[in-house]
Amino acid sequence: MNRIRTARLTRREFLSKSIAGALLVSQRPLFALGDATQFPFEVVPPEKSGIRWVHSAAHSPEKYLPESSGPGVAFLDYDNDGWMDIYLVNSGKCDFFTPTKPLRNALYKNNRDGTFTDVTEKAGVIGGGFGQGVAVGDYDGDGLPDIYVTQYGSSILYHNNGDGTFTDVTAKAGVAAPGWASGAVWFDYDNDGRLDLFVARFADFSKELNKPCGIHEDGLRHYCIPKAYSPMACWLFHNNGDGTFTDVSKESGIASHLGKAWGVVATDINNDGLMDLFVSNDTVPNFLYVNHGNGKFEEIGEIAGIAYSADGVARSGMGVDSADVDQDGFMDLYVANINYQDYSLYRNNHDETFDDAAGPEGIASSTYLMSGWGLKFFDFDNDGNLDLFQADGHPDDLIDQMHLQVTYAERPMLFQWDGKGFRNISGQSGPVFNQRLAARGLAIGDFNNDGATDVLIGVNDGAPVLLRNSAGAQNHWLGIKLVGTKSNRDAIGARITYQAQDLKRSRMKVGGGSYLSSHDPRIVLGIGKREKVDWVEIKWPRPSGKTERLTDLPIDRYITVVEGQGKWTYARPDPSS
Repeated sequence: MNRIRTARLTRREFLSKSIAGALLVSQRPLFALGDATQFPFEVVPPEKSGIRWVHSAAHSPEKYLPESSGPGVAFLDYDNDGWMDIYLVNSGKCDFFTPTKPLRNALYKNNRDGTFTDVTEKAGVIGGGFGQGVAVGDYDGDGLPDIYVTQYGSSILYHNNGDGTFTDVTAKAGVAAPGWASGAVWFDYDNDGRLDLFVARFADFSKELNKPCGIHEDGLRHYCIPKAYSPMACWLFHNNGDGTFTDVSKESGIASHLGKAWGVVATDINNDGLMDLFVSNDTVPNFLYVNHGNGKFEEIGEIAGIAYSADGVARSGMGVDSADVDQDGFMDLYVANINYQDYSLYRNNHDETFDDAAGPEGIASSTYLMSGWGLKFFDFDNDGNLDLFQADGHPDDLIDQMHLQVTYAERPMLFQWDGKGFRNISGQSGPVFNQRLAARGLAIGDFNNDGATDVLIGVNDGAPVLLRNSAGAQNHWLGIKLVGTKSNRDAIGARITYQAQDLKRSRMKVGGGSYLSSHDPRIVLGIGKREKVDWVEIKWPRPSGKTERLTDLPIDRYITVVEGQGKWTYARPDPSS
């Protein structure tokens, strides 16, 4: 996170980029809502949602680096009632911070009426350290989502008991990951049908290692640029199938490469049926771990063209995601960076190399002054095309005193796919995109089950922001919950192809993505104004690898598809009940 970086562009180059970004913003958005006064997203305030929890960053005069990096957020259905609940991560006691009053994470139960109830104490998921992020996955295949909380110090695995409570099984499972854990992702790297766990690790840091490197020309102490700290190895934990995990970081090749990792997404870049890992790093090259299927990963970031900027400079990578943006059958990659570094959209060349298309797409010019954290590709307007939502905010809370154009709190951004590229429609999308936030984590999920995917943003030292999607329900859609039987229960790695008249699209269920956050496990397939889905084809992950085609499908409903049954059923809540 290059916090006080000076721009390299000339004034002419800067103005050129700024004008290009302004032109993009001025373009008319492609979505059209029934009510002209509506915008695609609106804030659900705490007095309506009931979510009154507030993140504490533990900001201090010493500027300890972990203060600047949280929090992560999650959508999950912890009680399997078919309604997305919310989990929020907080800081807490550690070697450099003792809170004056107890701090805790928060689990909010969805009341099915647009409001939420705090059930944290009853559920037993209060946390207990300096929290960072969250990864949700059913690691034991019992049909209940479990929660992994990454922390500075030592992380926590909560096992879902199925009765509204959780048990801390970290010690038994062997996944404490001591150190500064940041992002994490559940995925099945060896295709044995069980979810394994990758945990990203940031720099070597402690109270004793905190460096007085942040005194700048304003005479104030700022957060250090992470170049001052040593890189560390990430973790890979293999699921043994008995509630325990084995640390295979070294033998897998993951630990052979030292980084300062933030974001991670599990995806399949070469269509070999093996899940690979794209990992963003801060001030050191990004990683692309290709899975060779024998328990080994090869790091090919430099060869693949995703490790550095076009100038060969390691940037400050934070949020990441992966999707088949251009529908060519291969998964593309996306990473957000710090201000003056541009964000990168890596188009897959089908040969394990990538080209950065952020410039031609208009993303680079729009993000030049921004610092990106949480982000996600999803079809916000259900027209069948993947769009991009990203949450921004500078890591240095004093940056405003150093720069005229760069601010600590930044506006979120919305990019809409128009069939040829992404258009920045933030300027026409309402008050949400004029609200400045010190945003960090971002999760997507449909909390009111209307088929329009909503957004949850974690704010550093502030209240989370819940955004209700008003655009998606204007078009038709089909939502699918996948349940693996031979493959992993969460069906991470599954590919869904669907056709609705002239519209044919493909989606992959990736693991993770965004920054420190976890998402609604259901996939929403938009079909625009078309009134029928002709068919849906699901290619399940290995060890099954089976392909099933479904027809006679409903629209504007959620369905459940269980691997191997060759049919669908209405998902909870059943519209007939």
